Amino acid sequence: MDGLELIRKAFTLQPTDRIPWVPFVGVHGGFLTGTDAATYLKSAEEIVDGISKSVDLYNPDGIPVVFDLQVEAEALGCELRWSEAGVPAVVSHPLAEGKALSDLQIPGPNDGRIPVCVKAAGTLRKKYPDLALYGLITGPFTLALHLLGTDIFMKLFEAPDEVNSVMEFCTQVGEKMAQYYLEAGCDIIAVVDPMTSQIDPLTFESFVTPFATRIFDYIRREGKLSSFFVCGHAQQNIEAMCNCNPDNISIDENIPLDFVKEVALDKGISFGGNLKLTVVLLMGTPDDCRENALECLDLGGKTGFILAPGCDLPRETPPENLTAVADLVHDPYLQDVTRTLEKRENSLEIFNMKDYGQAEKVIVDVITLDSESCAPCQYMLEAVKRVTPYFDGVVEWREHAIKKMEAVNFMSSLMVKNIPTICIDGKIAFVSQIPPEKELIATIQKRINEKLKLNIKSKKGEFVLLGETENQCNELKERVVRALTETGKEINVRTIIGREKLAAYGAKGGPALVAISYKLKAEGTLPSVDVIKEWLKEL
Repeated sequence: MDGLELIRKAFTLQPTDRIPWVPFVGVHGGFLTGTDAATYLKSAEEIVDGISKSVDLYNPDGIPVVFDLQVEAEALGCELRWSEAGVPAVVSHPLAEGKALSDLQIPGPNDGRIPVCVKAAGTLRKKYPDLALYGLITGPFTLALHLLGTDIFMKLFEAPDEVNSVMEFCTQVGEKMAQYYLEAGCDIIAVVDPMTSQIDPLTFESFVTPFATRIFDYIRREGKLSSFFVCGHAQQNIEAMCNCNPDNISIDENIPLDFVKEVALDKGISFGGNLKLTVVLLMGTPDDCRENALECLDLGGKTGFILAPGCDLPRETPPENLTAVADLVHDPYLQDVTRTLEKRENSLEIFNMKDYGQAEKVIVDVITLDSESCAPCQYMLEAVKRVTPYFDGVVEWREHAIKKMEAVNFMSSLMVKNIPTICIDGKIAFVSQIPPEKELIATIQKRINEKLKLNIKSKKGEFVLLGETENQCNELKERVVRALTETGKEINVRTIIGREKLAAYGAKGGPALVAISYKLKAEGTLPSVDVIKEWLKEL
């Protein structure tokens, strides 16, 4: 059975002999051909080469043509910040910067990079007639946010008619983009709307359901299949997504697969997901990938389930990890072998964070997938960056993108389960929802007020690391850095090398560590000699 037919059966809830497999190849296609992301996303020929290489390596049943939620935004006048390693990010919002909705025109087939995507789809259709081709379009709510910026969350309550007007326009854009992909030969239109993870079910039903439903109805009238894709902590909206009447919903690892299966099948809708994108596919081993894939296969079952990653693949995902998944999908014997193997122990390194948050500044940690490629992550980080200047150097923000293992360790150490998440001095503050500016400012200010009692502007202490050679201090320095990470402290660390200098600090041999602290003893007054003598006794 060819992949297209297999996916059609899964989408229509017919039992299948084998669970279909759809790797969400985006800029990873450029990685396979040695092309940077910006060049890849601007060339139909590069996209075709990357997808062709992916088909050869990963033996998929379906595959997206392009995974880039900035195509429509760019065609509508949003400025993009390009990256060599991932999809571009939207950095300007026309409707928040003086343009009126009436100034915007629905993009035509020759606007922006739309012809690049359409040409690639047409070429791939001819090259792979038995492969299910996915045309991915930006969901109306995410596109509305690109146009309005994060002001949209305030306007949901203060100017709902304005939001509805923008949503109407974005729905028309979505219908046109679906038309372009369908005319190019795509079999499935996936409406990718990650920013809906930021709203509650009532808001979803009021501002998303009427518009998303129209797009799915249009696709159905055209005789094609549809998927509603969301990433992030959107479990509260799964039923609402199903009520928009797509043929399929697709989710990431933030949402339990068995929960989605129960809700979707009860609504007569197929479902897809939710291979772990970073910890397993990007940073794991082939064994990790087979184990995770098998868990998904066993949970999903052979009715209505499509195995897929939780989002588009990070560019540098090791090909051997994806071929491991592909081999498992196509080989029942390998599934049995993997099922009998013992699970390997978790390799995450957990930091001791009980003292985190003792730094002089208030530390705002934003745990993301990657703000350059994940829209909810980007807008949550921007919310933090926008308010920190109000605090005049007292607040510092840090992004922890979990495409790197140290960030995964940090995330696990803070017991963060969903992304994006904002933590303030090590305490979880906002989970998978972009906070309104006033609420974020108030939360940070509350923590600052708590720290005032600790005199956060007192002079920092310092560590002096002593050794006869630099190598002698290296391991000690690593441990000091680890301790600073776990406490969130920021103190000066100096390394002093030389045998004669050890003696000056009273050390007979290295490595040695001297901890120096400073305590304010007098301010605005002259202490007596007797008082100064007492202070000297402490030294």
